Amino acid sequence: MMKTETVIRVLTIGSLSCLLLGVGLRLTLGQVLDSLRKCRLLLIVMVNFVVVPVLAVAVTRLFGIKAELSVGMILLAASPFAPVVPVFARMVRADLALAVGLTSLFPVLSAFLTPWVCELALKTVPAAGSVRFHPGEILLTLLATITLPVGVGLALNHFAPALGRRGLRPLEIVSELAGALSLAFATVTELPLILATGWVPLLAMALLSEVSLALGWALGGPDRNSRRVVGLGTSNRNIALALLVAIQSFGGTPVVAAVVANGLLLILLGLLHVAWWRFYRGRE
Repeated sequence: MMKTETVIRVLTIGSLSCLLLGVGLRLTLGQVLDSLRKCRLLLIVMVNFVVVPVLAVAVTRLFGIKAELSVGMILLAASPFAPVVPVFARMVRADLALAVGLTSLFPVLSAFLTPWVCELALKTVPAAGSVRFHPGEILLTLLATITLPVGVGLALNHFAPALGRRGLRPLEIVSELAGALSLAFATVTELPLILATGWVPLLAMALLSEVSLALGWALGGPDRNSRRVVGLGTSNRNIALALLVAIQSFGGTPVVAAVVANGLLLILLGLLHVAWWRFYRGRE
């Protein structure tokens, strides 16, 4: 089990790091900072770290989900803005600068706020246990795999734009292939665990994701492209972060499997939203 989780993490982190590097090559630092200044940043942070975890607790109680599956859902709810959000934003031609800005900022916030949110939320789950969280390790991991690739891409685009343009397309091809391999490997290897999770917890997680998407959409402001970014970011949680916390605190328990199963569901829902918006934009 632990070897499978390690392979999934390595493939996912490698793919996303390359994808985020490619995203950074498309932007300038000025564009990213300008997008952050214009968004409703405080409200976005509050919804992702307060409202969504509260909704996760409410959904687990409403559906009567058992403790270990509830813990997995809560860990995901407390881990906002998946690093795949800029990739989804590029695919639907949304506000890429805003996606990069928020996705680069949230890892820093998560390293300090996620343990606190998890500790409070898990008090509502009987026999959940306590969270053993190492903020320094989490911060370094998130910065190295999310913020650093974006920063390197922005720097290359500023200091060596010609080099960045030449390497952009090959980088995207390799990273997209690695991402497809990662998703396929995770689905095949974890299929028994996903099926064992049952349809009720997955339905509850899907409901939470769709409500979160609607909340993010409402916070995105009047511009449709910004709404898509905040909606995708609020509904797609940071699976790598949730998995890292699950392994540190609940290794060898069904909690880890719950994070993997629900995380794969979130990726699938995110891809469905991307496909729909691409179709909708094409018709427009």
